[in-house]
Amino acid sequence: MIDEFAKDNLHGRLRRDREALLWKLDGLSDYDARRPLTATGTNLLGLVKHMATVEARYFGEVFDRPSPEPLPRWQDSDGSDLWATEDETRDQIIAFYRRTWEHSDATIDELPLDAPGHVPWWQEPYADTNLFAVMVHVLGESNRHAGHADILREGLDGRTGMRPEHEGQIDEDAHAAYRAKIEQAARSVAPIKA
Repeated sequence: MIDEFAKDNLHGRLRRDREALLWKLDGLSDYDARRPLTATGTNLLGLVKHMATVEARYFGEVFDRPSPEPLPRWQDSDGSDLWATEDETRDQIIAFYRRTWEHSDATIDELPLDAPGHVPWWQEPYADTNLFAVMVHVLGESNRHAGHADILREGLDGRTGMRPEHEGQIDEDAHAAYRAKIEQAARSVAPIKA
């Protein structure tokens, strides 16, 4: 009984994070969805593409249930899953992510938590694992990247949160006052040298 509770709970949280990640693209121009927003090139559409690839590999190859999506061999990974090329549309990447959810969900639904899997890109002795460990790992990846997306989106237009129904009206004056208060507290501890 605890296994089904744990699996349902982890799966529910994964579904929540998937939707939160996609929501971060809502209302953005194609440029803002794709452009690098950090020194390392992190971008919102790239995070979606990356998580689609992560789920396809972990809930596919690891359990000998290859994804129906064409993927390069994991050994040939070159970072191209972290950004959208000129010939990839937002709709194509979102559709890839949603199709991957279906495949991942089928794996999760059909296998018990102790189902054995093998992650060839993990070091020994951790490569031999099970569905529970993979679900926790993918949930951590999903949560981490949804957090990245939240910060990136806030930097673009101030929007934050996990779901649109929890988003409040953006009060620029209140945000500025709050940020100034935090800045003042930081400066009082470590004054800036001229």
